[in-house]
Amino acid sequence: MYLTLTQTDPNVKQSLSQTEELQEDNVVQTLNFTIAAINITKDIVPIDLAKGILGTITNILNIVQSAIENKSDFLEIANKCDAITRVLARATDGATNDDLRGTLGDALSELNVSVNRIYSEVASMKELKWWQRLFSVMIDRDQISGWEKDLDRTLVLFNTEAITGTAIRMKELALGLNDNTDVSVNALKFRPTAPPSRPSMFYGRNALMAELTNLVLNDEHIALIGPGGTGKSSLSKAILNEPPITEKFGDRRFFVTYDGLDPSTMTFETFMTHLAEALGAVVAGSETMHQISVFLRSASALVVLDNAEAFEEASGSPGLQKIPPAITEIANIPGVILILMSRNRRNVPDVAWLTKDVPPLDLNSAQAVFFRIYGGASHSHAEEEIKCLLEALEFHPLSITILANAAQQNNWSPAMLLKRWNDRRSKLLDCGKGKLQSLSFTMQLSLSSPSIQDLGENGFRALTVIAFLPQGLNDDLARDLLPSIPQVDTICDVLCTQSFVYRQGGFVKMLAPIRHYVRDSLPPPDLICLRDIRALYYGAVKRCSLQRDNLADVIISDHLNIEHMVVFDLTCVPNGTEEACVMCWKFLRCLRTHLPRPTILTPLIFDIIEDSSTWKLKAHCLFSLGSLCNSLAQITGSMQAFEAAEALCISAGNHEEMAQCVVRRADNYRSQGHFTQSQNVLENLRRSDSWEGLTNSIQATIWFLLDLARMHTFTTSADELFTKSMNDRNWGIRSKIWHWHAKLYHGGDIAQVKMHLEDLLQCTSAGNYYENQHALRVLAEVAYREGRLSESMDILSTIVELVEGKDPQNVFWITIWRAVIASDQGNYDLARELIHKSSGPIESLTLSNARSFLHITYNAGQVELAAGQYHRAESYFASTIEGCDMQGDVRIKTFSLRGLGEVAFAQGNLNLAAQRFAETQSLCTETGVPPRNLYSCAPFCARQERFEGWMLFLEGQLPFANDRVM
Repeated sequence: MYLTLTQTDPNVKQSLSQTEELQEDNVVQTLNFTIAAINITKDIVPIDLAKGILGTITNILNIVQSAIENKSDFLEIANKCDAITRVLARATDGATNDDLRGTLGDALSELNVSVNRIYSEVASMKELKWWQRLFSVMIDRDQISGWEKDLDRTLVLFNTEAITGTAIRMKELALGLNDNTDVSVNALKFRPTAPPSRPSMFYGRNALMAELTNLVLNDEHIALIGPGGTGKSSLSKAILNEPPITEKFGDRRFFVTYDGLDPSTMTFETFMTHLAEALGAVVAGSETMHQISVFLRSASALVVLDNAEAFEEASGSPGLQKIPPAITEIANIPGVILILMSRNRRNVPDVAWLTKDVPPLDLNSAQAVFFRIYGGASHSHAEEEIKCLLEALEFHPLSITILANAAQQNNWSPAMLLKRWNDRRSKLLDCGKGKLQSLSFTMQLSLSSPSIQDLGENGFRALTVIAFLPQGLNDDLARDLLPSIPQVDTICDVLCTQSFVYRQGGFVKMLAPIRHYVRDSLPPPDLICLRDIRALYYGAVKRCSLQRDNLADVIISDHLNIEHMVVFDLTCVPNGTEEACVMCWKFLRCLRTHLPRPTILTPLIFDIIEDSSTWKLKAHCLFSLGSLCNSLAQITGSMQAFEAAEALCISAGNHEEMAQCVVRRADNYRSQGHFTQSQNVLENLRRSDSWEGLTNSIQATIWFLLDLARMHTFTTSADELFTKSMNDRNWGIRSKIWHWHAKLYHGGDIAQVKMHLEDLLQCTSAGNYYENQHALRVLAEVAYREGRLSESMDILSTIVELVEGKDPQNVFWITIWRAVIASDQGNYDLARELIHKSSGPIESLTLSNARSFLHITYNAGQVELAAGQYHRAESYFASTIEGCDMQGDVRIKTFSLRGLGEVAFAQGNLNLAAQRFAETQSLCTETGVPPRNLYSCAPFCARQERFEGWMLFLEGQLPFANDRVM
């Protein structure tokens, strides 16, 4: 380490100097006070050995004060010396030299050795020459830390507070004897009992165990909170048997259980009796608390209070006010540590608890518990089925244990167990009596607690609603969702205090086993609650727009609850199909706009009974479902929904909506590269009887999409493309841009294309960023085709500035194209960086990433091929093909197969290259794209001209290739 000296402003130097002088004065003052206090104490302690220890400490501090330069490093030593002084004063109060034969003498001897060793080392430094002393002190700060730890170690061995308690108790005993008091009346006879052993099945708590053990060793009081069955008792028993805990507390580890006690019958005497019994004491006399306190002061102790809710719930009853002060008194005894386990968060307020929630198990630990009990199948063969079951239980330890035992005792296979669970749910969790064999027993204990009973009917109404809603109750919306339940916020607070529910992510939730118990054992939410929930949720769905506002926030935050409400109305509400269908398609539209994700409504929509009253409603639901699937790149599901909706529209005579379904199907075909199929679907509609009945707007849409397909198949002259939709108000400017775009793709005059596009760019309004970016994109492609790569890159950068923050999908595409240009420029590192960056803007599009993934991996392969990294390119192309097979994207698959062919050709594997090119040619036929025009409409997907294997194959000039393209 080096110090750098620089010139400093004189005022700064003066300020630093004044600060250092002030710190030095504070240190000197602290040392003076400490030395003075030690000298006073030394004169009054009655034990000579203690006087000697204090004298040695004084000598240490005097040397520090007079001869050591870095006095501030000794402040902690000074504080520890002050602590020793106060402890010795208390520990030796009233003692004589005769008392040194016991624990007090041993502790003083150890402390004497420690302080003498420190004094010897400090004094030896005083004898060094000035420069040696300075050097030594400056580099031996670790040595000072070592002295601090030595004093800490000695103080732990000394157990000063226990010695103090012993001395006090000796004085009290002496006074009692002198007063002829009956000692047997005021003392407890203690017979220490062994703590419970570590549970034989204890999994998945290693990190929590280590944390809690460390807290206990650091003298922290801990409150372990959780609902019934989460393993709080097992956790505390395991802590009691941890080696560091047994080493520190020895046989003074006590487990006090209040299990099975009714809070309504709890008394202070019952509380004290259980405590005394756990301490191994035989109670005699009336001053039990004082006697227990004296016993606990005799040495360090760890006291575990299990099932504390029994007295915490009772502490509000008359005559029980003594319990919290008693726990506080025990917690304040030096050296005594408390661990409290409770379902109740209303713990004794005057204790500095460190509250820890006991979480469910993780998947691996849950499986370990299950298969430790269940031997009906091997872990590997049953893993998936059991995993589903454990997830349904949310890894609740008691529920897992009960189900595993039930499966083992009944010899159920994993499949049978899963079927039993689906049929019976919480009833399957009642396999016996007592809380270790019955979830309902545990739940009934919680429900019968005075705090829950005091909530009355409204408390149980709130419980049923929280269990009904899969996300739980939105904390911020609770009053608006349940206006018929007064003070619902307070009710939720009480339920949370009792660990019946918990708060997470802004919602009041239930663990799955508790939720199933409530659903199975209590009536469903009443009609008033359901009406109020519908009013808020359905109101948000009806008024939700494309804008991200407060209504959209409700849809996003409570989407699973709203979906569940729609499911409930579709399946359980008589004569409610019409409203449920309306809410269904409107909710799906909201999802597509604000939170695209798969939905559980799919099978219910297909199952809606079809008749003249539901044709239109069901068609709306199917159309919204198809649109949602399409946004998620779930093309198969989208096609099925649109086809079904199309048939219903025909039955209902709604030709306009039927045409919309056809348009969506055709667009899906085109997006996957099935241009011929897209063209055929639209041509069939154009030739059908329905065509004349369609509005001009929908006809223009059909012409536009038809020309997009024909542009790729080269079945129509570019002069004719997009002319039929040019005069439409919605498609006009866009069609004109695409007309010249098609001219470029079909080999038209580039100068003319550029001129018209620049004119169109001037005509588009500044706010119409779609047309602007489209025209700029074509100009970028023009520059790219002409080899002006830097200009093309600059134009694409301009588009990013135009659409960033508005259209993340376009930012994605442009980033990909910029990577292609960087690769063509030979800047492969930049190209790779841009490929990696391209996934950033689309992260918010969730599952639509599936489609984007294909383009990312394909273009990554394209970059690696250009860079000569053939193995990496091959890997990327193979991954893309696999993804295309899953997504049904034949176009990108065609590009990737050609890429594999070029890899094989570059590596000299001509037969494999010929095979890949033949596969590529076959897919061209399937898509409807002429092989020689494979990249005509995708210039940024094309290979550099130096990769000539494909063209050689098409021309029949590929060596050793037998097939020739005609």
